[in-house]
Amino acid sequence: MADDGALRDWLEGIVSYDSIVNQKVWLTLRSGFWDFTADLTFKDTAYTTEFLGAHTDNTYFTDPARLQLFHLLSHTNGDGGASLLVDGFRAASILREESPQDFEVLMSTNHPYHSSGNEDVCVQPAEQAPVLKVHPELQRLYQIRWNNYDRAAKKNWNWEEQVKWYTAARHWDEIIRRKDMEIWTQLEPGTALINNDDFISRYRLLKFGREEVLRNIGNDQWSLDNPNYYI
Repeated sequence: MADDGALRDWLEGIVSYDSIVNQKVWLTLRSGFWDFTADLTFKDTAYTTEFLGAHTDNTYFTDPARLQLFHLLSHTNGDGGASLLVDGFRAASILREESPQDFEVLMSTNHPYHSSGNEDVCVQPAEQAPVLKVHPELQRLYQIRWNNYDRAAKKNWNWEEQVKWYTAARHWDEIIRRKDMEIWTQLEPGTALINNDDFISRYRLLKFGREEVLRNIGNDQWSLDNPNYYI
């Protein structure tokens, strides 16, 4: 925060509005606000210094978080930690232009997802979902699920379907790795990043011990407030 006055205004906003937000927003498996650092508190790649490829979060939820707030609490005894944002909807538009077939495959093929690692923990969505989710009536893309770390094994498909999907997935992955798709940002203590996780896929390059605070707003609530958020 810039000064004590700005900090006071921010804290007063939490006191004034958090109870209202909680009436609309359900908690994740790690509560509403939580911090993390590279200590493997949870057996999850987010709690390591390992490089993370481009991904969206909460693919293992039936209703993934749409808005997320990241607030860096400390950045000490190290370097790095830059965040890279990738416009996922732009990537989908490029994929559709370059290969309508690959776009169709990622739109029509459902996949299982899970979050596991800690003992007796395995979170799965109620149903499988595609990488690119299109509104059934409007036929317009409105959600992206892409996370190589949380995708579970798929068994109910044949060899031909597997080849088509992995060909399309390789094309998609190549697009989101292109240099002109990259938007780099460096969080610093006192700054916050609000991320629309369906619209922006992100990854982080972690090389230090740090803590962040996260807050999620669910996809259903954001969709109700923004009913025409499509491409």
